[in-house]
Amino acid sequence: MKILFVFYVPSGGMETLNRQRAIALKQSGIHCDFLYYSKRRKLINHKDSNVFITNNDIEIKGILEKGKYNAVVITSDYVAMERFRKLGFKGKIIFEMQGLGPKSMARTHLQHAIPFVQKYCNGLLYPKTPYIGVLLREFFKSTPIFEFNNCFDHKAFTYQKHPKLERPIIAWIGRLEDNKNWREFLHIGHQLIKKNKNIVLYMFEDPSLSTPQERNEFILLKSRLNLDKHIHLLQNVPNSQMPGYFSRIGDSGGFLCSTSKVEGAPYSLLEAMSCKCPVLTTDSDGVRSMIIHNKSGKYYQIGNINHAVKQAEELMLNTPLRTYIIENALVHLQSQFSYTQYSNKFMKMLKDIGV
Repeated sequence: MKILFVFYVPSGGMETLNRQRAIALKQSGIHCDFLYYSKRRKLINHKDSNVFITNNDIEIKGILEKGKYNAVVITSDYVAMERFRKLGFKGKIIFEMQGLGPKSMARTHLQHAIPFVQKYCNGLLYPKTPYIGVLLREFFKSTPIFEFNNCFDHKAFTYQKHPKLERPIIAWIGRLEDNKNWREFLHIGHQLIKKNKNIVLYMFEDPSLSTPQERNEFILLKSRLNLDKHIHLLQNVPNSQMPGYFSRIGDSGGFLCSTSKVEGAPYSLLEAMSCKCPVLTTDSDGVRSMIIHNKSGKYYQIGNINHAVKQAEELMLNTPLRTYIIENALVHLQSQFSYTQYSNKFMKMLKDIGV
């Protein structure tokens, strides 16, 4: 069986998900190919899969005809369902939601998708993001809806032993955009550094996905908060290097801080958890399947810097609680996000829509 997965660009969480599920589904005899409309950087982390980069109708038609795919999974781009049908694709089409930004934006996006789903779609897929589930059930009464966690290989992406760093590292991963809420991270870091000048801030980002205005505002706020000497900006770090970073962050006594307003199913949290790096996050909806407060991570109230600092200090200084969270996060990750679980649920979805 062959499946084609379609998304805009090979970057961030979607690229990670596609790499992970290619391995998971291979166990069930499914071969996965990937089509991205464009790439904004040279680095692509895919291995052992066909990866196509094109937004040209003639080329896409050729890919579909040569691939003879049983199904196509299109993420976010609802217009592509009509496009692929007009290009002659007769297999099943699954429309997937993997993080649609703020709730108002998600609602608008899915409202616009209604006629395309009704006419061209065989099934809807999302990773147990509560607000997306509510919207799907509101708008799509007759289209089958499937919800299950994304998969993650905790054996391949795992803790690495490195020399311990003397200065605690607080990390942030994302794009310099409003929904990722980078401003709040700078303010949290600023307050923590006032209490402990040894703290270092690591910010991992893809510069191709930010606007000049947002970057200028970042530079200005960073300078105004006197953080220039404390922030290390790490751009386009290969995914293969991230286990080392997360492991060092955790061993330093630091943590990963997620400040997002809304998230679908962020892989960065799972990756940190797998490398014994504890997580402090906002309740950004899609993280609820990953983070249970004071069990597999910690929450803070978005917009409340004092509360974030209090939770951060507890995560860094309360050794018994920190150890419990790190150990329990691993157990939770291994039981709820396994390849086998994902593969079984994906196969059931295909069967239910008649593949």
